[in-house]
Amino acid sequence: MTDDSLADWSARHTHHWRDWGLEELLAAKGATTVSLVVPAHNEAATVGDVVTRCREVLLETAALVDEVVVIDSDSTDATYEVAADAGAVVHRAAEVRPELGVQRGKGEAMWKSQFVTTGDVTVFMDADLVDWDTHFVPGLLGPLLTDPAVQLVKGFYQRPGAEGPYEGGRVTELVARPLIALLFPPLAGLVQPLAGEWAVRRDHFAQLSVPSGYAVELAALIDTWRTCGVDAIAQVDLGRRAHSHQPLLDLGAMATQILTAAWARSTHSHHAEAIALHQYLPGPDGAPHSRAVEVPVVERPPAAPLL
Repeated sequence: MTDDSLADWSARHTHHWRDWGLEELLAAKGATTVSLVVPAHNEAATVGDVVTRCREVLLETAALVDEVVVIDSDSTDATYEVAADAGAVVHRAAEVRPELGVQRGKGEAMWKSQFVTTGDVTVFMDADLVDWDTHFVPGLLGPLLTDPAVQLVKGFYQRPGAEGPYEGGRVTELVARPLIALLFPPLAGLVQPLAGEWAVRRDHFAQLSVPSGYAVELAALIDTWRTCGVDAIAQVDLGRRAHSHQPLLDLGAMATQILTAAWARSTHSHHAEAIALHQYLPGPDGAPHSRAVEVPVVERPPAAPLL
């Protein structure tokens, strides 16, 4: 894709959350139902605020969302109880359709959400938000409710503390952007391709293969572009967002999952269920010692035949 083509796509498909008012969105929503899904793993400190504010503002007051569902992904803290007390419908990922097996990871929670939600449109929000507002949800819904050609909407935002306001984080800048530039250049117009705030039509998501880990966002973008074209994707400026940060070694596992998903979609030759990622820590003698981390890279099949 040429620079002119990217600029043209961006001009037509990049929006700001203020582009739509509530009355316009409610009129466009009509009989369309919306599920807000929050995948969560050990987020007891923040998930309650995310659920409470979204439930009060978006479900009870604005009636823009029809259900708020938290998918608890193997938490060992009080995430389940806090989310339930805040008014969400909470499901443990491992207990949803157990006959389909159990995998670990964010993508697994999002894939499993298809079996316990009913919305025509699904909005995903991370559970670890600390600087955000409820306008994220109507902003993401805008393109889907007003343009039937749009299948998937990504959010982007300013990140306080980053060297540049729209930097997407270490994995985005060091892994995802180079991968997109090398293998999937039509997606280079996405400001933050790995953003955890995004929305998708239910019937489209059900047709996608879903990596069980952190590659879910990039895989959804690639597969939507491949099956529907880049004009089926839109992005929305959501303003400002902050969240907790992952340790560097955890980011290595995330990067491995993202690389694996991209490799599979470029070569169609990957069949492993896990990748051994070797990381190095100082040993007792001060010298670097290798630690092999098994990074799961299982993909779930499209959910449509199973629904």
